[in-house]
Amino acid sequence: MNKWSGWALTAGALALSASVHAAPPTPAMLSNACAGCHGTHGGSAGPSMPSLASQSKTAIVEAMKKFKSGERPSTVMGRLSKGYTDADFVAMGEFFSKQKFHPTSQAVDAAKAKRGASLQEANCSRCHLDEGKDGKDDTPVMASQWLPYLQMQMGLYHSGARKMPEKMAEKVKPLSAQDVEALLHFYASQK
Repeated sequence: MNKWSGWALTAGALALSASVHAAPPTPAMLSNACAGCHGTHGGSAGPSMPSLASQSKTAIVEAMKKFKSGERPSTVMGRLSKGYTDADFVAMGEFFSKQKFHPTSQAVDAAKAKRGASLQEANCSRCHLDEGKDGKDDTPVMASQWLPYLQMQMGLYHSGARKMPEKMAEKVKPLSAQDVEALLHFYASQK
């Protein structure tokens, strides 16, 4: 073995040793990658991105799995989710579920929001708890999400591009387009 081969072997062994003993990324480190679109600590600053802060861990994990499998349509998330494991999704879900609720300031139609309040109580309150500020099981937090984001997602549900959960379909499909729009204004108005 010549001198350079010995150096190469030693350097390779050190690099391998360092990677074996490197600590795995923390949930906060994994979640930092989301901040560019979903804001620091999950408080979205853009109208087409949802806030992840205070979402249930289950809702985030299920959403990420659906992005990764292609079940849930996306422009970016499908590609990004492929870089993470199921354990990473759980860690991110845990991180965002512990972040403080992030209220948005946005203009909504007050009359629609008022009508949406009664529709929410009659149709959605069994799963979207506390006026959408909490969710039952894997039901996402709807309160204070950006109105354009809510409208885009509802459009995906109605077009069939995104599968609507059965319980949701039972309640939403009988509603008129005006009723659904009122519901979205209600959720967007919640603080």
